[in-house]
Amino acid sequence: MFNQIVLAGASEGLALGNMLFVLVAFLVLMLLLKKYAWGPVVKMMEKRAEKVAHDLDTAEEARQQAEEMAAKRSEQLQSARTEANSIVSDAKTAAGKQRDQIVADAQADAQATKEQASAQIAQERSEAMADVKSEVAELSVTIAQKIIQKELKLDDQKALIDAYIEGLGNK
Repeated sequence: MFNQIVLAGASEGLALGNMLFVLVAFLVLMLLLKKYAWGPVVKMMEKRAEKVAHDLDTAEEARQQAEEMAAKRSEQLQSARTEANSIVSDAKTAAGKQRDQIVADAQADAQATKEQASAQIAQERSEAMADVKSEVAELSVTIAQKIIQKELKLDDQKALIDAYIEGLGNK
């Protein structure tokens, strides 16, 4: 039995020694892992976290820039529409003024043509009246000569013609 106790004590000593060895090995392994593995893994994770944060910041800046550009484009589009409406309005105004000027010019030309025609008619009427007076005077003199069978003096002829013409104008 003594052997069994010694073996049991040796077994406990062996187990304790093994446990102590395993514990020391585990601690050494943990220190080595901390120094050589855990530090680089943590650094890698921190770099990855920084990269993700940087990418998020960059994406946010890009989104803000895109929104600003969209707002500028919208503003430029609105400005272009306003300018186009202004150009169309100006063109309509100019066309209206040009139409009014053309109508006024046409009316002025028509009035001038009408006045010119009236003046020409008056002149032709005067010329026709003068021709008629001349023919009437000749006819009157011829008729008077035949009736009176004598030659009238020039002053008498003129007085006779004027009297006849006044008679025609009254009729």
